[in-house]
Amino acid sequence: MQCKSGLAPLYAAIMLALAGPALAQETVIKIGHVAPMSGGQAHFGRDNANGAIMAVEELNAKGVTIGGKKVKFQLLAEDDAADPKQGTAVAQKLVDAKVNGVIGHLNSGTTIPASKIYAEAGIPQISPSATNPKYTQQGYKTTFRVVANDAQLGGALGRYAVNTLKAKSIAVIDDRTAYGEGVATEFAKAVKAAGGKIASQQYTTDKATDFLAILTAIKAKKPDVIFFGGMDNVAAPMLRQMKQLGISAKMMGGDGICTDALPKLAGDGLNEGQVICAEAGGVTGEQEKVMNAFVDRYKKKFNQNVQLYAPYVYDATMTMAAAMQQAGSAEPAKYLPVLAKIKHDGVSGKIEFDAKGDLKEGALTLFTYKGGKKEKLEVVK
Repeated sequence: MQCKSGLAPLYAAIMLALAGPALAQETVIKIGHVAPMSGGQAHFGRDNANGAIMAVEELNAKGVTIGGKKVKFQLLAEDDAADPKQGTAVAQKLVDAKVNGVIGHLNSGTTIPASKIYAEAGIPQISPSATNPKYTQQGYKTTFRVVANDAQLGGALGRYAVNTLKAKSIAVIDDRTAYGEGVATEFAKAVKAAGGKIASQQYTTDKATDFLAILTAIKAKKPDVIFFGGMDNVAAPMLRQMKQLGISAKMMGGDGICTDALPKLAGDGLNEGQVICAEAGGVTGEQEKVMNAFVDRYKKKFNQNVQLYAPYVYDATMTMAAAMQQAGSAEPAKYLPVLAKIKHDGVSGKIEFDAKGDLKEGALTLFTYKGGKKEKLEVVK
């Protein structure tokens, strides 16, 4: 018996030696993901992270090979708390970790400063949600996004306010973030171009909860529409205070307020059909089946609904992986040129970038809220 048990270490050593070459052939590809996982926008951050988790798990389940070698994707998730300083700190952390690519950041205010760090390191970055046009106008070859930008989003909302809602008095509020200010600026441009007028321009912050002063000033202008450039956690108390002051104007906003969480956050401050918002992205026809299938898989896996950007995070991750496969390499310098010319069919539609890294033919979906639920109005391009 002693002799037999003594064979166990030898047997284990032989099996490890046989497994060694196979293990050595599996290359680890590090994908960085950054979003606010803490603070008022944490629900968005978790949604984004879930999209990345789904993509990485599906890639690994398929057993992807790149350049003839089996690879394993590893997700390195970081929290930027929607803070530009923290955003650049975690960007440098990912560069130091020698990631092969980055999906993120969520906010334009963190994405833009972080993009300089990734660009200097030559690391491709695909944002699933940063919509400020400045992001892709810096001249970096490493910056891409898989959603329409603020010029498209704000423009569509501005034209809708004048041409469809026939608004005569329009007020604009933004939270002074790169996203909020950017989408509000583009909205105001489109209103003026369509022959409308901005009756009042006000400012707040992305952490504010008291808007009585600015809303009182706006009330004097008898607004038909109040546009808010910001996120749902700020729009919600604003809606409650609009009701408190007897302001019956419609609220319009970009994808930051266009969430399933808004009715819960706003409570009885949200009236039927009061909010009209635009989400960057949108599918029609047969593509709706593909998106719905993703939403069902997401809900089954995480036991919750998609908040907003998860499908675009998923698509961004899959697009980056597809570029690596086509290039036969996960080295940034080698797959970057392929990524720039990629044509990938995602759950959100066809992904193809222009010379700046913007999504070609980016779609937008207009929504309102009825019965406490988000209801699609139309998809526009």
